[in-house]
Amino acid sequence: MKSNNGKLYIVATPIGNLKDITLRALEVLKSVDVIACEDTRVSKKLLNSYDIGNKTLISYYEPKEERIIPKIIELLKDGKDVALISDAGTPSISDPGYKLIKRSIEEGIEIIPIPGAFAGLSGLVASGLPTDKFIFIGFLPNKEGKKREILKKFGSLNSTVILYESPNRVLKTLNLIKELFPNSDVVIAKEITKLYERFIRGKIGDVIQELKENRDIIKGEFVILFFPNVEEKDISLEQIIEKANTLKKTGLKIKDISKILAKEFNLHKKDIYKILIKNLKD
Repeated sequence: MKSNNGKLYIVATPIGNLKDITLRALEVLKSVDVIACEDTRVSKKLLNSYDIGNKTLISYYEPKEERIIPKIIELLKDGKDVALISDAGTPSISDPGYKLIKRSIEEGIEIIPIPGAFAGLSGLVASGLPTDKFIFIGFLPNKEGKKREILKKFGSLNSTVILYESPNRVLKTLNLIKELFPNSDVVIAKEITKLYERFIRGKIGDVIQELKENRDIIKGEFVILFFPNVEEKDISLEQIIEKANTLKKTGLKIKDISKILAKEFNLHKKDIYKILIKNLKD
């Protein structure tokens, strides 16, 4: 039986240059009944630039999304087509769009992606860093310990890492990357597709130095990309256990031994801890 529900379109919008929107995206924005967006003022600028008027706009942003989702689902259930957009780029990337998408799927709503701009991918393809394997982190948490844990975990995979950062935290984050992965190749992509677009490429220490010497650069939106250049080590389980037993004889607890070995072997502390719990001698 054919559903009378409306469709939910996930529409990517420009990340800077308004010309970076697809013909299909414009077609969908013109045809849908409702547009769910972050900031209606930002979305109106885009819509007005392409003469898309008389649209019902609904604000959908964190932490308001839990209250708005039922209203959007009701519209979809009433047969209204809805386009989900963000202020810039692809919805649900570093924003709460996935919550609406998940709920819509649960309600039997058809989801139609309309691909387009994505700052992380745009930065990657212009970076000159390896593109065969990459990890997108988005924004790091504020807490130093959690930030360190995430960088260490994903950086140890020896793939290109992509993350977003604000101007006031970019140097602090780069210094942490340098501490964890001192041989990293780094690219800073600033204001991608905008008037002051700029790429800074080099070794982590050189990039940090350039930013320190040119503080006027540290404005706008940043994509940080780095390839950690982790030295590959052929580490066996026996080596880890042997080292752990030696350290245990000094009176150290498993938690402390895990920290030491994680740093020595450039592995994640939790992974080492699990190994030791299972294998360390009493």
